[in-house]
Amino acid sequence: MQPLFLVTGIVILVAVVVDLIWTTLWVDGGSGPLSSRLTTAVWNGLRLASDDNSRVLSLAGPLILVFTLAMWIGLLWLGWTLLFAGGSVALVSAHTGDPADWTGRFYYVAYTMFTNGNGDYTPTAGRWEIASALTTATGMAFVTLAVSYVLSVLGAVSEKRSFASDVTGLGDRGETFVRTGWTDRDGESFAGGPELSLESLSSQLSLLADQHKSYPILHYYHSEQGKRASAVAVPILDEALTIYRHGLPDEEGPNSVVVEDARSSAQSYLDTLDTAFIEPADEVPPDPNLELLREDGIPTVSDEEFDAALEGLTERRRKLLGVVEADAWHWPPLEE
Repeated sequence: MQPLFLVTGIVILVAVVVDLIWTTLWVDGGSGPLSSRLTTAVWNGLRLASDDNSRVLSLAGPLILVFTLAMWIGLLWLGWTLLFAGGSVALVSAHTGDPADWTGRFYYVAYTMFTNGNGDYTPTAGRWEIASALTTATGMAFVTLAVSYVLSVLGAVSEKRSFASDVTGLGDRGETFVRTGWTDRDGESFAGGPELSLESLSSQLSLLADQHKSYPILHYYHSEQGKRASAVAVPILDEALTIYRHGLPDEEGPNSVVVEDARSSAQSYLDTLDTAFIEPADEVPPDPNLELLREDGIPTVSDEEFDAALEGLTERRRKLLGVVEADAWHWPPLEE
């Protein structure tokens, strides 16, 4: 009997099963303890090695996903191997009757995890037969959960890039976004122009926030192009919403209910940052320039009134800048 191997194997198995279930099934839990540390290490390593090169960082998401799956299967494999090594004679060769060595245990666990075995080695007692059945069960559960997780993550990546394209297609900064929605017919203000866009973007962002909460790995799917990066699109949209809410006279902006709903969706997205260990920036980003709107004849409040409103949004805007910097981008306008 080798109690050290037995206990170590059990600890490893418990840790990886908890991490696997935590990451794939616990919607509000974010990444598991092991997965989150692996994710942070890979991302920081790539940023350091590539000097924030966008092409290299675009590999971060796929690499993190592959490494996470490899970590789960590797730890399951190691844990079961150590557990079988904990018995005095847990496995014997079906051909010679000799006890399995380390190579034999690794081999036995590998094929037992994903098949019913090929009979080269057999358990020596009932408890090891049960352990073999559990080995197969964890292997099948891993395959099922891993496939579901990968498909969900890849689907969410497509949706987040679609959202980013929709936002940046309307402007590469908050002021441009507002100017795009402006119509100047017969002295009217927005004439209902941006409401439909804001409602659609709000719905997309709300879904995106839920997906980032469920799959924090999405924060590390870096787009090679800034116009398809949600880390850039969310600040653009939120800055536009700030202008709608505080930079325009009440009677000139879009429907306030629509604006507040969109701001709520943006806040939900910002609330997911803790699960990805993204901190607010040390500094506050540059203030929106209302003069760019006045040049197009868009009525605005005074700079003093707008500045006073921005002071109450300091923490929110620091979080937005933190999102941009964490994804190795620059504060809008876009810089490719």
